[in-house]
Amino acid sequence: MALERRPLPIPREALLWTVPNVLSLSRVVLVPVLVLLLRDSGPLAGAVAAVFFIVASLSDYFDGYLARKHGIVTTFGKFLDPLADKLLVASVLIMLAAMPCSIDDAGACVPRVPAWMVVTIVGRELAVTGLRSIASGEGIVLGAEELGKYKTIFQIFALTALLVHYRYVAVDFHLGGIYFLWIALVLGIVSAIDYHRRVYREIRARHRSTPDNVDRVA
Repeated sequence: MALERRPLPIPREALLWTVPNVLSLSRVVLVPVLVLLLRDSGPLAGAVAAVFFIVASLSDYFDGYLARKHGIVTTFGKFLDPLADKLLVASVLIMLAAMPCSIDDAGACVPRVPAWMVVTIVGRELAVTGLRSIASGEGIVLGAEELGKYKTIFQIFALTALLVHYRYVAVDFHLGGIYFLWIALVLGIVSAIDYHRRVYREIRARHRSTPDNVDRVA
């Protein structure tokens, strides 16, 4: 007689230290490493930081892929994954903006990244995160839109090129990075507006469908 196999209960600690969560945590650990590297504006530090940033971006893809494939999506992972992404992007942008500017042919000071772009991008991320919390409180879960995914891709290209910064093999990485960052900025603003619109529509529809049990006095 064949014995029925039952799945063993998974300890709570194992659900916390899943491979996707460890990958997300590794991105958080990379943040101070990148900050220390980017205190040096030289080409070697920028190239090493760019390699670390690419590795961190790849880990962002694999942690989500592994979590969905093996069904190990955890509450801690849902919190840690977007936090790690925002810390990584914000720290790189802030350090790039804080670097000494370069002088162009006209004698003007050209920053690595304009401060207003950093404020806009980071502000967009904070606004979307706050709105996502409001939507979650209302029981609304909206999937990522294509615009948001494209924004992330262009943002990775932009920050990698801006970290390299210098011209190699007739390629101006700084100029290319700024172009990519402009595209990411526009896509980010449009996707944020679209996300706000979708959440507002869902909340309004739910409130309209909720029966009004308040006694009315004639």
